[in-house]
Order: sequence, then structure tokens, then C-alpha cells
Amino acid sequence: MEQCQQHFLVATYPAQGHINPSLHLAKRLPQTTGGRVTFSTSISAHRRMFPSLAKPDEEVEDGLLSYIPFSDGYDTGFEADTDGDLDDFMTQFKLVGTRTLSGIVHDLAARDRPVSCIIYSVWLSWAADVARDHGIPSALYWIMPATIFTTCYHYFHGYEELITSHVHDPLFTFDLPGLPPLQNRDLPSFLTITSSDDPYRPILVGVRETFDTLDREEKSSKPRVLLNTFDALEADAIKAVGNMDLITIGPMLPSLSSDGQDSKDTASGGDLFEADEKGYMEWLESKPEKSVVYVSFGSMSVIKKRQLEEILWGLKESGRPYLWVVRKDNRGEGVELEDGENGMVVEWCSQVKVLSHPSVGCFVTHCGWNSTLESLICGVPTIGVPQRADQGTNARLMEAWGTGVRSEVNRSQGLLEGSELKRCLEVVMGEGESGVEIRRKAAMWRDKAREAVREGGPSDRNLKTLVEQFKNKC
Repeated sequence: MEQCQQHFLVATYPAQGHINPSLHLAKRLPQTTGGRVTFSTSISAHRRMFPSLAKPDEEVEDGLLSYIPFSDGYDTGFEADTDGDLDDFMTQFKLVGTRTLSGIVHDLAARDRPVSCIIYSVWLSWAADVARDHGIPSALYWIMPATIFTTCYHYFHGYEELITSHVHDPLFTFDLPGLPPLQNRDLPSFLTITSSDDPYRPILVGVRETFDTLDREEKSSKPRVLLNTFDALEADAIKAVGNMDLITIGPMLPSLSSDGQDSKDTASGGDLFEADEKGYMEWLESKPEKSVVYVSFGSMSVIKKRQLEEILWGLKESGRPYLWVVRKDNRGEGVELEDGENGMVVEWCSQVKVLSHPSVGCFVTHCGWNSTLESLICGVPTIGVPQRADQGTNARLMEAWGTGVRSEVNRSQGLLEGSELKRCLEVVMGEGESGVEIRRKAAMWRDKAREAVREGGPSDRNLKTLVEQFKNKC
């Protein structure tokens, strides 16, 4: 009997940091399997990914990859000022998302395109229930580092009381199995919440539900967890959870093809923000090799006026050329961010293209996991300015790898002062022993990351093995 075509449904939370790695996986799967992939996020995100569609929920076809959105109950987007708080959103997101994602699976089967596996990102644990209801397997795609997965696993399996009882002691060191010593600032911020009305408590609830789902699955089979990392990068953290099948398939980035070489694929469909039309790539061409400071704090961080002023002062005082991303929603603070001879400010850009440019010598980053991996794969040293969620842990990892430094903030205001930024830039980009070693380590990890996803590399083999396991499930 002829085997049916595999069909993966990749479902993800509608935020840039979730869409990017999920879409990179969705694009990699057809190359690896020859099978079909449907990428699904909320209608509000889908319409921003494809702004020219006649209808916001219109299906988009791109060869073996299709885009079909689900409704989360907020099809025009969620606005906290009018739609309630994050807790309201997550409740509605699960209720409506479960029903509409199930409808997509049903409709695809009716169109003779049955789904053979659902891959879901964190905060979509209910997608595993959809898969079970339809009798198909599922796998969690963990888009944060393995170190965070293992930290959360320990938190929910015996260490919650230890962590919560020491959250007010900034110097307390946690020794969790399989992990390096971690202080409070190194832990994911959603594990150190102290107030019942903390606005980020729904994030902790969502992560807890994810692990509850994995625990339920463990009763019948070993849960599969795909990790956007690679073996050499986080070996101990990966081995620390033995009762789950942790499968490294990363780094999942658009800049690499399956053989680990730079890819020319610039297919649109992932960005929720419109790229600035300034000629920033041409500007980079005019600068010497490894001379430019690239500054970006991602898609969600909100930078206040005083912080903008301090960063601007530090950049100018360093005397180095800089390319700085300040989103449009951060522009109302009254700080003059005009371009000068030595600097350019843009609202959004293609980050991987920028980091791949030979003129970029340092990345000042909030340490989101996508940005951390992108700097790693491009071999660009970093200055970490973590703010929340997984960013403190990522900054701790970056220091351990030796690829950059973590800035020290003013503790009373949580402010990165301009003088500290200037100091860090001198360490990372200067000719001192520390800077030379940081640049050497950055180049070393770049090569290891590319080797992982190269044809026949460990992450490439892992993904192909996973696909083999699902061959008879369609």
C-alpha cells in the first residue's frame, strides 16, 4: 500500500518571538521530509504577516507550506486597555483556540490532507488535547533554551518551594540537578513572581499547564520535546531530564540552509513589523569591518525616556558607529533620535542580515533566545541587557560560553547607564585580552552552531530521526 504524505501542523503563539522559530521549523520540515506543513497562528498575527490579503483569515499557499490561521477570540488583536488583562486573554485564547484549531484539523482531513502530527509551541499546551481528540501524535516545540526547560522541570517537580522562599535574596545560589549555579537574576522571571496580581502570572500559569500536559503524556508514552538548541551548547541541561525525549533540532534560523551555509532565502511571512525603508545595509557597507555597534531590544521590550537617553549617551561617548533599532511604539518619549554621521536609527530591520554583515562587531541585546542564537550563529559578540522572562538565564549562558559580557544595571531603577554601556563596549570591542578572547569564543561557537545544522550534523540527524518516527502515523 502506498504510504500517504506526511503532514505536520505547526501551531504557535501569536508573538514575534514565538512565530520566528516556529516558522523556521515549518520551512525546514518540507526540506527534510518532503512532506506537507501547515503553519498556524492567530488571525490577528496572520493578517500582520500577510497585510495584502483580501480577508484576514485567507489561506496562503507556498509550495508544500501552507498558512492557515486559527481564531483566538481577538481577531483584530488584543488591546489590554479595552480587552482586559493578560489573564482574560489567555483564558479566551485557550477556549476559542482549542475549538478553531480542531476545526482546521477536521477541515484538512475533509480536503484529503490529513494531519499526521501536531507540533505546538509553549502556551499552546491545549493543542496536545486537540491532537489526542483527533487520534494523532503531538510534540512540544520548546523555543527557549534547554537550560530553561530543565529549570522549569525542576521547579514543577520538587523545587518550587525552595525557589519561591528565596526570591527576595538576590545573592542566593540555586544548585539544581544538571545545571550550573544560578542566582535569582539568572532564573526565568516568571518563576520568581511574588505577587498574586503580578501581570506576568498568566505566563507562569501557561508554562505550568505545558508541564502538566507533558506529565499526563508520560503516563502512556515518553513525551517528545523539540529543543531550539544543539547538543554541544547545553549538553548537561539536556541530559538532566531523563524521563522525556528531549530532541535538539537547532539553531532554527533563516540565515542557514540545510547544509549550514548562508541562505539567500528571503521569503516574507514572518515579521509582524514593517521593515524600515532606510538604506541601513548600504550604510553598513560604508563602515570598516567589525566596527559597528548594533543595538536592538526585540519586539516587545518598552524602553523609557531615561533609558533611551542613557543608551544614546553611551553610544556617542564610545565613538563607535552604531545602528540602533527603536520601534515606532518607543518613539513617543521625546528623545531626539536623529541620524548622524556616526549613527543610524531605524524602526525595524532584518536582524540576521545585519548580524551577518562583516562591519558589525558587537550586538547590544535584551538576550531573547532568538537574538541570542542569531548572534551565536553569526559569530557576533554580545553585551547582554536582560529585562524579563528567559532573558536573565540567556545572559548567564552567554557569559558561560564566553561570547560576551552582561551589563550591570542601576539596581534602584533597573537602568543601564551610559557609562556602563561605554565600559562594556570597550571590553567587548577593544584590543585588550578580554575582547580578543570574547571574539575568539564567538567565532568558535559560530562554527559549532553551523556544524550542528549542517547536512549530517547532530541537529539535522535528530530532525530526520523524528520524522521517521512519524512516518506510519499519517
